[in-house]
Amino acid sequence: MTELLTGATIADGTGAALRRADVLLDDDRITDVVEPGTAPEHLPRRDLTGLVLAPGFIDAHSHADNAPLLPEHDTTKILQGVTTEVVGNCGFSLAPTGHDHAEAVTGFLGRLFPPTDMTWRGFAELYAATDAAGYVTNQCPLVGHGTLRAAATGMTDAAPDDEAARTMRAALEEGMSAGAFGLSSGLGYPPARHATTDELIDLAGVLGGSGLYVTHMRNEGDQLFNAIDEALRIGRAAGRTHISHLKAALPHNWGKLHPALHRLRRTRRAGHQVCNDVYPYTASSTTLTAMLPADYLAGDDEHTLNRLKSRSARWELATAIEQRTSFDRIAVASTPSHRFEGRTLADIAAELGVEPVQAMIEVLVSERLKVSMTHFSMHEDDLERALRDEHTMIGSDGLPPGLGGKPHPRMTGTFPRVLGRYARDRGVLSLPEAIRRMTSLPAEWFRIPDRGVIAPGRTADLVAFDPDTITDIGDYQDPMRPPRGLPWVCQAGRTVVDGGRYLGIRSGARLSPKV
Repeated sequence: MTELLTGATIADGTGAALRRADVLLDDDRITDVVEPGTAPEHLPRRDLTGLVLAPGFIDAHSHADNAPLLPEHDTTKILQGVTTEVVGNCGFSLAPTGHDHAEAVTGFLGRLFPPTDMTWRGFAELYAATDAAGYVTNQCPLVGHGTLRAAATGMTDAAPDDEAARTMRAALEEGMSAGAFGLSSGLGYPPARHATTDELIDLAGVLGGSGLYVTHMRNEGDQLFNAIDEALRIGRAAGRTHISHLKAALPHNWGKLHPALHRLRRTRRAGHQVCNDVYPYTASSTTLTAMLPADYLAGDDEHTLNRLKSRSARWELATAIEQRTSFDRIAVASTPSHRFEGRTLADIAAELGVEPVQAMIEVLVSERLKVSMTHFSMHEDDLERALRDEHTMIGSDGLPPGLGGKPHPRMTGTFPRVLGRYARDRGVLSLPEAIRRMTSLPAEWFRIPDRGVIAPGRTADLVAFDPDTITDIGDYQDPMRPPRGLPWVCQAGRTVVDGGRYLGIRSGARLSPKV
């Protein structure tokens, strides 16, 4: 079907100045970009007067791997104008499920994802299952090191032996052959927390020096610089390094983003390719088990629960984490029972009449470790400094859909928040540059085919928004409200959001990286 998009101001994704133009679509492709009023009069047209037309946004860091497998449609991203998501981040991918350690993989993934009926073994079978279910947004999957390790060794803190190392390499090779875009790690989470740098370098070598290593680094606070250096060492073995949700966590580390970004610039000048993503909030979100020392997590869920129930747990945890932890800055986001959600650990402790560490233990034990949290740990100055860097792209880091509760509002508001708060209101980025960070930059970096720019021959993934009114609406107490000021989205030339309403059409696809 041929359609002419008229009346819009074009942000073409390259960072070039906004301009007036009409865009001609034919089926799933952009066929021409012409001066206003010069296209043939007889063409059917869509009037986008007053709106900015941009390429569909690309979420550089998502955990919506399970979205295709849900019976309901996950609309949290498409209503933000996101048409493509990079999934499999932080070492969590839904394959491989393993042979001898299938139960360990289920437990590992269950700390992040809602219950999922995993009927596959490897990546080809996983992708066949998600392809059959259909996609609301396009997906670009990564292979998760945490899942590889759990499948090969279980949740042990022991180093993989030669056989386990071969199993991990073979699974990574299978994932890449099946269409994955790279390798991800989550070195803050067990079992990856126990991995050595050499283990990761050995695995990254499978990518042959031309691949992509994406990492939730080992430390985002006190040891930030050491963690960056480790990430770059591993990334050199892969080919390129991507640092996920770059931040300086906890008040005594605020200000470290300036030297951290300088470190990355120096690395680029030396010839190594490195980029990063951020989300536009000063609160993070992860599993509450991330608060626990490594030895509490060096085993399966029952091991961790038994440690938490032991008489020594309160004293050990108070000694290990209490000194630099502000429990009034940590809120429970979601739990299976939905108890405690939206409340800080300090508030829960006051209600229970116990110390905050004991309240944390109570929440973890009663919910069998399946607890996500929101942690107010970052400073606005560091966030804005990261946003200004030309190699920073935008990622929501939204939790998997289907958990319920009160997830971080980045799940519904990330991209409108950048365009509204940080481009329009605060001027941290120009509008064309903000669009570039969401479109052509991640498309080029992740090697996503035919997307990221409005140009003839490209796939017609497009979004139209009102630059004067676009804004995020959801907050930490009511996070699931969709944004305002984003009336129209199309995927591969097919309208999927009209008048700000999702039309109930799964028009996405699983993409394969450009060769």
